[in-house]
Amino acid sequence: MKAYVVGGAVRDALLQRPVNDRDWVVVGATPAEMIAAGYTPVGADFPVFLHPQTHEEYALARTERKTAPGYKGFVFHTSPEVTLAEDLARRDLTINAMARDDDGALVDPFNGQRDLQQRVLRHVGEAFAEDPVRILRLARFAARFDDFTVAPETEALMQQMVTAGEVDALVPERVWQEVSRGLMESKPSRMFEVLRRCGALARLMPELDRLWGVPQPPAHHPEVDTGVHVMLVLDMAAQMAAPLTVRFACLCHDLGKGTTPPEEWPRHLAHEARSEDLARELALRLKAPTECSELAQLVAREHTNIHRATEFNARALMRLIERSDAFRRPQRFKEALQACEADARGRTGFQDRPYPSGPRLLKAVDAAMALPTKPIASGAMAKGAQGPAVAEAIRLARLQAVAQALDEHLDEG
Repeated sequence: MKAYVVGGAVRDALLQRPVNDRDWVVVGATPAEMIAAGYTPVGADFPVFLHPQTHEEYALARTERKTAPGYKGFVFHTSPEVTLAEDLARRDLTINAMARDDDGALVDPFNGQRDLQQRVLRHVGEAFAEDPVRILRLARFAARFDDFTVAPETEALMQQMVTAGEVDALVPERVWQEVSRGLMESKPSRMFEVLRRCGALARLMPELDRLWGVPQPPAHHPEVDTGVHVMLVLDMAAQMAAPLTVRFACLCHDLGKGTTPPEEWPRHLAHEARSEDLARELALRLKAPTECSELAQLVAREHTNIHRATEFNARALMRLIERSDAFRRPQRFKEALQACEADARGRTGFQDRPYPSGPRLLKAVDAAMALPTKPIASGAMAKGAQGPAVAEAIRLARLQAVAQALDEHLDEG
């Protein structure tokens, strides 16, 4: 029985990146021998064990055979006779198909170290085509290692997989798992660029795919192309260290522009409402978390109004704040403002511009929320007000507080 560190831990160490966890492959052992040695079995589909002291995962060396379409259609085989090279051969990319033994010697049967040095994402073998999740994983690695290129033969193989319908067999949960992880990488736009080039994006997220080639007014969008703009916005959100909710909202905020009739280009009147509907539909189809879906819909609907907040008086700001449910959900509103800032700065030449709409809206919300509402409600009820009339008294008091914070005169009416 011999154990090897495999996969990401070996890759990241060679790249001099932090190694957060280690996976192990065990050659020459049976499940019974692992249990006898004190390991705890945890694998549901194939034998995986937890080390008795470190609790790191140790998997028995295995091979696999494709038996049905999709990413679940595999039969795994483990035995003491399965070699390390056979186990590594079933992995996705050469940079993930390396191992180290107890003495630190590198085992690299598929030239993964060379591909690391040359900054290439390359599939190990033809078995790559048997699992469509590998397309998503490769795209995610492209977002993480943004100076790597995809090997031409690997890109051609992914295109063949899409044409064969393999991507259509992916279930929403698996797609979201990979997409959400890719959104949180350092340059998430590269994930969608890779998916688009091989044709997978059109199958998985057609609402997003159709944005490329759709023009926008160059005065506001020097990059012109809507798809290019959305990718700039997404990467700006990553630069701002935005959470997943914000990044998904950035991805969805302009989806409605893809449904604007060509004769109306480059203007996109009422695209906000269409974007809201498409964001809701996409989140539902991907089974995205509720908080991602709700923020995406809010940003899609209101981002144009939020951009114009510097033009709004206290009454208009109050209406925007109320539509956004900012008093009940202030954190979500702050995330909406972050997504809108990424949108404003995610344009060619606009990257370093300030975004005054955000501070103006936050100032208004803070002024309104600092107002003690209980005395206002009590005073209104003492005058005979009930229900909606009490709520209106609170609203008018908040409006006055917003106007004072903005140093505006609030006229009657």
